[in-house]
Amino acid sequence: MEENKSADQPDYMKPKKNRTPVFIVITFLLLAAVVFFYYQNRQLEGEKERQFQEILLTQAKLDSVGNELDIRIQAIRELGGEVDTLEAIKAQLEADKKQLLVDAQYQRGQIAKLNNRVDGYKELLLIKDEEIKQLKVLNDQLAEENTTLKVEKNQLNQTVQQLEQNKQELASKVAVASRLEIEDMRINAINDNGKERDGGEYRNRHIEQLKIQFTVVENEIAPIEGKELLLRVIAPDGNVLFDVTRGSGSFTFEKREMFYTAKQEILYDRNNQLVTFLYTKGSDYAIGQHKVEVYTDDYLMGKGSFMVK
Repeated sequence: MEENKSADQPDYMKPKKNRTPVFIVITFLLLAAVVFFYYQNRQLEGEKERQFQEILLTQAKLDSVGNELDIRIQAIRELGGEVDTLEAIKAQLEADKKQLLVDAQYQRGQIAKLNNRVDGYKELLLIKDEEIKQLKVLNDQLAEENTTLKVEKNQLNQTVQQLEQNKQELASKVAVASRLEIEDMRINAINDNGKERDGGEYRNRHIEQLKIQFTVVENEIAPIEGKELLLRVIAPDGNVLFDVTRGSGSFTFEKREMFYTAKQEILYDRNNQLVTFLYTKGSDYAIGQHKVEVYTDDYLMGKGSFMVK
């Protein structure tokens, strides 16, 4: 009878369950989430602040170099020297400054590269300081020209010739330094089933196509521009594989006409760039070692070889 009475009691008279532990757990989780998001937000704010400081520092460096360039340009112009190169560099520097301010992605990815470029600008300023000194010497000599005009004029001519020679030598060195090079050339054979072989030694039945792949190496001095790469595949007898219907042609190298097997145009942006040539000869290759050369702008970028057994 006692059990039946208990079962028949209304809900409001039944003992209530203790929900306090559940509330404690929920409260703890909410506090943990708040702490986590607060900590994460502080980290993001710190990273933004560090990036902002790096941007300000880079901007200050660029402004400083820009001011130094203005001083050199003015000094050389007053002394009658040429300032085309410095003005071009100043224009590039101003473009870098503008890009740094408007492009957030550029800010994060290019700050280190801009700092390296600033170092290069500083080295150029030192060179121009020496040029300014030389120009001042020439102007002083002209101002003091009197009865010994003829002797001093001869000396001036010699100095000018030396400066011109130095200028030509510098231009030549810059031209050589701006040349592009290739590395890691790999010459693989692809058969008619699409299977690719490497190793550098192949039989004719394995060569439906040649896959010639290499990397154009990063060069900070080279201009950003389109480049035409000319590929020469040279048979063991010294003849270049040549077929006009497959894109072959000729170019001038060291004042003589040379033939190329295939060509490809790329947009060079001063970064490492992977280039692939696929060449189909359409007939068997001669037995022996074949040479592969790559040219652009009338100079050799690099070379490799493969063997046909």
